[in-house]
Amino acid sequence: MKRHADYSLQSCHTFGMEVCAAHFVEYASVEELCEVLSAFRGEWAGMPWLHIGAGSNLLFTSDCYRGVVLHSAIRGMEVVGEDEECVSLRAGAGVVWDELVAHCVSQGWGGVENLSLIPGEVGASAVQNIGAYGVEVADLIEKVETIGVADGKERTFRPTECDYAYRWSIFKGELRGKYIVTHVTYRLQKHPVLHIDYGNVRKELERMGEQPSLESVRRAICNIRNEKLPDPKVLGNAGSFFVNPVVSRSVMERIREDWPEVPYYEAEDGRVKIPAGWLIEQCGWKGRSLGRAAVHDKQALVLVNLGGATGREVVELSRVVAGAVKEKFDIEIHPEVNFIS
Repeated sequence: MKRHADYSLQSCHTFGMEVCAAHFVEYASVEELCEVLSAFRGEWAGMPWLHIGAGSNLLFTSDCYRGVVLHSAIRGMEVVGEDEECVSLRAGAGVVWDELVAHCVSQGWGGVENLSLIPGEVGASAVQNIGAYGVEVADLIEKVETIGVADGKERTFRPTECDYAYRWSIFKGELRGKYIVTHVTYRLQKHPVLHIDYGNVRKELERMGEQPSLESVRRAICNIRNEKLPDPKVLGNAGSFFVNPVVSRSVMERIREDWPEVPYYEAEDGRVKIPAGWLIEQCGWKGRSLGRAAVHDKQALVLVNLGGATGREVVELSRVVAGAVKEKFDIEIHPEVNFIS
C-alpha cells in the first residue's frame, strides 16, 4: 500500500492542472482496501474522500482537495468461465481499460473492440457504463464485485441490479459513494458479431483497405480517436466533455427542418441521440477559446486546457457552450465529466 500526504495529483488526472490532495492512498488488494476503509471509522472519520481511476473523467475546480484520494492498483485478468460461445473474463479494477481491450482482441474474444482507446480503468467502466460506436459495456458485464464503504463487506452486483442506462449506473446515483468496485467480469464472444455501422467506422475500414475483423475494427477505431482526440500529455482534456443528448423524435424532426443534415442515432423508447459535438459546432464554438480553456478544433465535444487553465475556467467555458446550444436548439447538454471541488 502507498500512502502520501500533500500529494500532487497533476499526473493523476488528464486535464493536467496542478492540484494536490491532503492524503493519497493506492491499494493493491481487497484486504488493503478494507484496511484503508477502516481508517474512515478512525483517524479519517468525517473526512471527505474521492476514489479515482485514471482521472480521465474528472475536473478539479480548486487547487487542493482537502480529503483522501483513493486509487486501485488491483490488477490481473483471468478466465473464470467458458463454453462453446463465450468466455467470462474477470479483471481487477485497476487494470488499464485499453490493455483489457487489446488482450481480448489478441485472444479472438469479441465485444469490447469498439471501446478501444477509451481512457480509464476497469473499475470506472462499470461505474460510468462507458460506451462508443454503438456499444455499451453494460451489455458485456456479468457481475461487478465491490466492497461496502460503511462496513467493509463484499457485495456482488449482477447487471440487473446496476440500473444501467446511457452513461449511468446505480453507482452514480442511489449508491454513489457507498461501494468501491474491486473486480469486474465480462462475457465475451468466441464468434463475435462486429458493429461497424456507427459513426464512420465502416468508412475508415474502407480507407484502410481492410476487411472487418476484431483486429481491423480496433485499428480503425484507434485511428479515428487519435485523429479527433488530443493527447492529454500535449493538451489537457477529459475526452468527451458532454453527454450526447437523447431527445424525442419530434424534437429531432423540428431540428431537421432547418438542419436536414443533422446526424442522429436510434436510442431507447423510440427516442434519438444527437451528437453533442455537432450541436456545439453549429453554434460556432469549435476551435474557440475562453481564456486559457478552449473547444478543440478537431472535435467540438472535447474541451481542452491550452496551458495554465484552472478548473473554474473550464467550468465557465462549459457553461457558456451549453448555454449557446440551449439558445440555438432548445436542447440542454450536460457534462459527462465529474466536477470535484
